[in-house]
Amino acid sequence: MTHDVAVHPLVSPWGRFGLYSFFIDAPEPAIVDTGVASSPAEGMVPALEKLGRGIEEVRWILLTHGHIDHLGGAHALWELTGRRAQVVIHEADAPLLRARRAHVDLYLEVRDRYLRNPDAVAEQTTMARAAISGEMEPTVLVRGGETLSLGGDVTVSVHHIPGHTAGSVAYVIDGQDDVFVGDAAQVHGAANGFPGYEDPTAYRASLAYLRDEVRPRHLYLGHPYRTAEGVPFGVELDREQASRALQESLDIEARIDAAARRHLGDGVGETGSVYAPFAAVAEELGYAGDPRLEPSPFFTTMDGYARKYGVRN
Repeated sequence: MTHDVAVHPLVSPWGRFGLYSFFIDAPEPAIVDTGVASSPAEGMVPALEKLGRGIEEVRWILLTHGHIDHLGGAHALWELTGRRAQVVIHEADAPLLRARRAHVDLYLEVRDRYLRNPDAVAEQTTMARAAISGEMEPTVLVRGGETLSLGGDVTVSVHHIPGHTAGSVAYVIDGQDDVFVGDAAQVHGAANGFPGYEDPTAYRASLAYLRDEVRPRHLYLGHPYRTAEGVPFGVELDREQASRALQESLDIEARIDAAARRHLGDGVGETGSVYAPFAAVAEELGYAGDPRLEPSPFFTTMDGYARKYGVRN
């Protein structure tokens, strides 16, 4: 590659969150992650117009993982490209692109075990219908190890980095080491103040792989994750910031793991706490956020440790 490819953040609103996507200005332009159903029209179109570009030029839609706030706008974006863009997702998360119901089932399998909301199915179904622009079959399924050509001499390599979800991937612009990881490096969490991941062991291994093997020159995050002091990192990190974010992500995972191992040794027990059955872990870690607020990262993560230590109730 003779010169760096420009990367531009594209932000769109969604409730109390700002949803971030990234435009890779390659000969065959790409957008990494798509926000929710409204994001392409309300966030991406005007942002690209300010850059002098049109959304119909986009030829690649690269999805880092299958959560609603990252793939919800995929079908709408695909339509705005005249259905010419190729939609890429890891095979493990592809069911979440194919069917809205898969998101409801995921909620019921994990978070509903702890939140016990009698209206969960109706609420999650309504949310999925509103936030996901359409069910669709991906154009390209990846496993990790693939190289995608974005035209000219621009290539993007795909790295499987499970943990946040089973199908989380990093996209790396070859030759300039710009790395897009979605939500795979949580640091101390985003708005809810707690990191969210499904599989603690895979999450830790993926963080170490990013730190030691991929070694980003620039790291692009799906949300402005926070330091231990609660200060947002932002979503565009330079090499030093990326190294710090990855190391802090590993450090907080180790703290959570140690607390989970101590307090889950005797199984889980019910209390009147909103953190039940993991109140002792929350207390040791000093976590005082509201774990009931979606996307409920506290319960997603603690369920992973309960599975790890064989005490899931």
